[in-house]
Amino acid sequence: MPQLAPSPAPLALDGRALRLARRDVRLDGEELGLLRDANELLGNPAALRARMEEDGYLLLRNLLPLEQVLGARRAVLAYMDQQGQVDRDHDLMDGRRAKDAKGLYLGGRKELTHGPEFLAMAESPAYFDFFQSFFGEAAMTFGYKWLRAVGDGDATSPHYDVVYMGRGTTSRLYTCWTPLGEIGLHDGPLAVLQGSHNLPAYQRIRETYGRADVDRDNIESFFSHDPLEISARYGGRWLTAEFHPGDVLIFGMFLMHGAIRNESNRFRLSADLRFQPVAEPVDERWIGDSPLANYGWRKTPAVPLEVSRKEWQV
Repeated sequence: MPQLAPSPAPLALDGRALRLARRDVRLDGEELGLLRDANELLGNPAALRARMEEDGYLLLRNLLPLEQVLGARRAVLAYMDQQGQVDRDHDLMDGRRAKDAKGLYLGGRKELTHGPEFLAMAESPAYFDFFQSFFGEAAMTFGYKWLRAVGDGDATSPHYDVVYMGRGTTSRLYTCWTPLGEIGLHDGPLAVLQGSHNLPAYQRIRETYGRADVDRDNIESFFSHDPLEISARYGGRWLTAEFHPGDVLIFGMFLMHGAIRNESNRFRLSADLRFQPVAEPVDERWIGDSPLANYGWRKTPAVPLEVSRKEWQV
């Protein structure tokens, strides 16, 4: 297990307003609080599993080697630069958007996500060492790699990941949200709803929305566009942080999460990588050399979330 640098000083709960999905929230510790690091638990798998059960996530600082993350960042920005997306009046690694450039979803572009620089980060031994210890058995990762360059004004509404990838194990499949560079509060960091994974009030949500499948059911994948509507009605607390290259936020399939709006002039580059035990059932859509991915979703107009929530009575 690598020796990790001390965690940075925590942010102040200064009440600043941030746009989470389609709602302004205050960083005041009530509407929006701060994630806590789990670095002190590394080397203690039982304590890490207990923290995952308690919080629904693990924030690990400097888990990945810096050179691997920056190598992946350079490869992604070079790819985007070839498409005229990067402002070259500045250094490439700044990742500033060219005029009129929009956010890009780059997942599944194998020429990039399976290039040596990106794979060195996405399939780093640091990931496998961590999950071998965490699971107590051999780990695997999906062949499909999710990669996003989030542009100005872009945000993500609250959702569970299970609706995209719930055909294999769901209890031991984890998302590793991986920033490819510095991500401050105004660059569009991820936010999670602590408690949405295990509070009793969310049980019906887990049994209805949490058993939906975007390909089979053709639903709108988000649960709500208003994060405070969820926390006010069902409980829990929204949490976020500033992230640095090498940090990883790990969470399960039933943790509600979204993203704060990017209000900077830089692309927010991040990857979503999935890990599970080798011995557990695997969702066939995401494995192999040419993963099928979500084959039915968004092919026709989706069932609106208001209709689905009325049917689910949530």
